[in-house]
Amino acid sequence: MTIQQVLLLLLLWMWLPHPCHTEMLFRRTPDLRPKSFGGRASGSDGKAIHRQKRGWMWNQFFLLEEYTGSDYQYVGKLHSDQDKGDGSLKYILSGDGAGTLFIIDEKTGDIHATRRIDREEKAFYTLRAQAINRRTLRPVEPESEFVIKIHDINDNEPTFPEEIYTASVPEMSVVGTSVVQVTATDADDPSYGNSARVIYSILQGQPYFSVEPETGIIRTALPNMNRENREQYQVVIQAKDMGGQMGGLSGTTTVNITLTDVNDNPPRFPQSTIHLRVPESSPVGTAIGSVKATDADTGKNAEVEYRIIDGDGTDMFDIVTQKNTQEGIITVRKPLDYETRRLYTLKVEAENTHVDPRFYYLGPFKDTAIVKISVEDVDEPPVFSRSSYLFEVHEDIELGTIIGTVMARDPDSASSLIRFSLDRHTDLDRIFNIHSGNGSIYTSKPLDREISQWHNLSVIAAEINNPKDTTRVPVYVRILDVNDNAPQFAVFYDTFVCENARAGQLIQTISAVDKDDPLGGQKFFFSLAAVNPNFTVQDNEDNTARILTRRNGFSRHEISTYLLPVVISDNDYPIQSSTGTLTIRVCACDSRGNMQSCNAEALLLPAGLSTGALVAILLCIIILLVIVVLFAALKRQRKKEPLILSKEDIRDNIVSYNDEGGGEEDTQAFDIGTLRNPAAIEDKKLRRDIIPETLFVPRRTPSAPDNTDVRDFINQRLKEHDTDPSAPPYDSLATYAYEGNDSIAESLSSLESGTTEGDQNYDYLREWGPRFNKLAEMYGGGESDKDTS
Repeated sequence: MTIQQVLLLLLLWMWLPHPCHTEMLFRRTPDLRPKSFGGRASGSDGKAIHRQKRGWMWNQFFLLEEYTGSDYQYVGKLHSDQDKGDGSLKYILSGDGAGTLFIIDEKTGDIHATRRIDREEKAFYTLRAQAINRRTLRPVEPESEFVIKIHDINDNEPTFPEEIYTASVPEMSVVGTSVVQVTATDADDPSYGNSARVIYSILQGQPYFSVEPETGIIRTALPNMNRENREQYQVVIQAKDMGGQMGGLSGTTTVNITLTDVNDNPPRFPQSTIHLRVPESSPVGTAIGSVKATDADTGKNAEVEYRIIDGDGTDMFDIVTQKNTQEGIITVRKPLDYETRRLYTLKVEAENTHVDPRFYYLGPFKDTAIVKISVEDVDEPPVFSRSSYLFEVHEDIELGTIIGTVMARDPDSASSLIRFSLDRHTDLDRIFNIHSGNGSIYTSKPLDREISQWHNLSVIAAEINNPKDTTRVPVYVRILDVNDNAPQFAVFYDTFVCENARAGQLIQTISAVDKDDPLGGQKFFFSLAAVNPNFTVQDNEDNTARILTRRNGFSRHEISTYLLPVVISDNDYPIQSSTGTLTIRVCACDSRGNMQSCNAEALLLPAGLSTGALVAILLCIIILLVIVVLFAALKRQRKKEPLILSKEDIRDNIVSYNDEGGGEEDTQAFDIGTLRNPAAIEDKKLRRDIIPETLFVPRRTPSAPDNTDVRDFINQRLKEHDTDPSAPPYDSLATYAYEGNDSIAESLSSLESGTTEGDQNYDYLREWGPRFNKLAEMYGGGESDKDTS
């Protein structure tokens, strides 16, 4: 707080009533006696009762905000006229802030504020005071309400709601034009002094802008401010309280002001003469160049419209305004010819589309430029005499007949010779051809209007000196009709006549069609090729005819079908006719003429066999056939597969024979232990699967010595069985699994070959002789294949 502010606060405090002298007195005033209405009120003892009325006289307390002293701030004093000063009364305070913010001395009634108070938080406090007897605790005065009002000091500076404002004003505005209004608020009490009275001033932005001190309205201060010179301005506004006097508090804000554009600048061409070039071969609509006038304005104020206002090429060129680039695009309006004219001159005008009437004095808002266009010579393709050709030809003309001629020329000064050709994509059947020198089109195949009425050809013309420079022209060939087709029945007619038909009865209406298309329309005549005793034809003269019967009754058993030749002819030149044959069936009909049956065999079918029965029999036969086929297929699938599928499939196989042995008790039918160990030969035991007729004492055979060859062992056993009288009288299968001892080849089985750690070498099999060639090829070949892979 500055020294000026302290002095001002001290001056205000001296002029205000001092709070220490504020005192609220509670004064007792006797009431007047009440008027008596017909008598006097009396007590129980007969004495008159006098009622006293007590009232509180109270006043407001005033307290200065933002107290900075170290002691409690004195507010005021409460006093009752019942207080004798002997301490018998007790003062009680209640209400807003009682006991916390405001405290009272119970004996003296002095009120103090315990802390600093801000008026901007709360401007006044409402409390209630009461005086009671300390001994009896009864009130000696009724409770009264009073207000402590907080006096304001200038402790709040003006503030703006926005730190930065954004505003705009049109350029070239007159002095005093309103831009924007800024308003600052002061939290101090506006009804007390000048603490909340705000005055505005401008700190930055002069001499371009000014501000009204009372309202804060910012206005322009200079005339004709031009956006093209300067567009952005920054203005700083100050708001100061105390009416702007010295010692007042202040706040500032920034206003960014933009000058908006107005149309105060006309368009200008950067050059007065513009040169353009265009090839003579440029098609109509081709853009050959652009012109652009600059405008210092922006937006719609800079929009320009271009037009051609004069020159010798106004009918040859157009100009179009490009809105997004504000350019004038010059385009070709008509075909150009270097040989005819080589230079054109245009006068182009550019004018603003949005002109502000206020700035007419700055005009005119348009500009002109001269555009010179030079036509460049190019090697032009041939030009046909027409844009398209139409030829008509009858379909019966002879081959090689010329149907028309196309003409083309070289527009260049060199005048090269022209070669003509047909685009075969438009004449795939090669019906036409063209003379390459004179452009005559002639037929190379017969014409048929009924196949194709129109032929659309494309003729190509190319310069002999420059074959790549070509021109195309469409040629339309229309084939005219010639009466070369005879009429025919329009549809196939399924005609029948009832057996009970009468003479003159209509059985069919026929019509005809003709592929030809005569100019007068179609007209057909119907007649019979010969007189028919059964039927006749009656021409309706509307391209239809009726088939009528000539007699009564027909029989399917005699004749089931009649053939009726009908002659159909047209009336065009030359007359064409054809004969169509109607097949008329004889059918059985009901009384209304509805057909029931037309087959004569239907009468021979037995009456007892209906159509449903025939269908049922047919279904049964089909079901039986399906069952037979399924049975045959299942039987074929039950065939056993061969044990060895292929001769080449030579490997270890597990073969199952499905032969049952003698059961669990058949442990001595075949003793194979001997084969495994020839030394373990036991005595002969009797077989338990058969009962021998005569019991012989078994002979004891010597045991085979060790290392006996397998062949000798088997021969010995065969001899024993042949001479053994106890052997069964039937062939018996014995399996021997003994390989013998000391075989140089060891085991040839591959069952345990997977357990070897490395690959085996089978080359020694070739040394064993021809019997082992197959094994040598199998194992030796596999190794070689493995090596090569």
